[in-house]
Amino acid sequence: VARTMGKLQSKISFHTTKYRADGSVGQTGPAGASRQHSPAHSDAVTSVAALKPDLCVSGGRDKSVAVSSWRSGAALRRFTGHKREVTKVTSALDSNRVFSASRDKTVMMWELHGTSGPSQHFPGHDLVVTGLAVSPDASQLCTGSRDNTVCKWDTETGECLGRAAISRNLVTHLCWVPGEPYVIQTSEDKTTRVWDSRELQVAHTFPAKQHIQTCCDVSQDGRYCLSSSSGSAGHGAEATLWDLRQTRGRVCEYKGHFQTTTSCVFLPWGPTLAPSIATSSSDSTVKVWDQGTAGRG
Repeated sequence: VARTMGKLQSKISFHTTKYRADGSVGQTGPAGASRQHSPAHSDAVTSVAALKPDLCVSGGRDKSVAVSSWRSGAALRRFTGHKREVTKVTSALDSNRVFSASRDKTVMMWELHGTSGPSQHFPGHDLVVTGLAVSPDASQLCTGSRDNTVCKWDTETGECLGRAAISRNLVTHLCWVPGEPYVIQTSEDKTTRVWDSRELQVAHTFPAKQHIQTCCDVSQDGRYCLSSSSGSAGHGAEATLWDLRQTRGRVCEYKGHFQTTTSCVFLPWGPTLAPSIATSSSDSTVKVWDQGTAGRG
């Protein structure tokens, strides 16, 4: 059965962190000690991604990019340079490079241990950049935009290595398949595409859904991808599991949100944890699903 995040968190016994309406953070340990930190951003946070096992990167409407410790809640680095709201952030896990996309039509690269300014600049899109995916070795970057294009970049030189345009392909999200040259892309044209980054060509397009596809993610083993749908009043708003290696088709759907499902993610799993996914929605809920049964028990 799909579980709300509140129920899942209630089973976790280690330290809890309280996020207050005024933006301050208090972390309570076993001795009851409380620490407070300034907010990472001065306006709404628009995107967050893992950077290292104890660090995350975030972007905001305040045009900045921040690196924070999820253990302490402290913002450790802040990067500025975008002229408009940051729309997406990403990083190759365990890398020292952070990437951000913006409504200013550009993408920037930042060095975790460098200056507060960008170390590389990727201009070239004609509209807001809405998709961002970096290769596992952080040598290449794929970007997507509402200008209907997907671009590939060399992160060292900033050179655009390729540009592909598809009519009505308003990109909503991009993610790189671990250990593969493939990039998953969702679109406002209601489709999910698999791009071969080597030639920047579409390798596969999954059957179109009935609603805009808002987000995507790839499983740790590269076998499956997820996409999430817009929706309202209980229509649409599902997440869909797709097979990347065998059937290249739909595996199952996760239905239960009443408004647009804005994000979907595969949760870490191991010997004691069954494969699960999480979805967030405009209906103010986060749901955790059993990957194999689509939450049906």
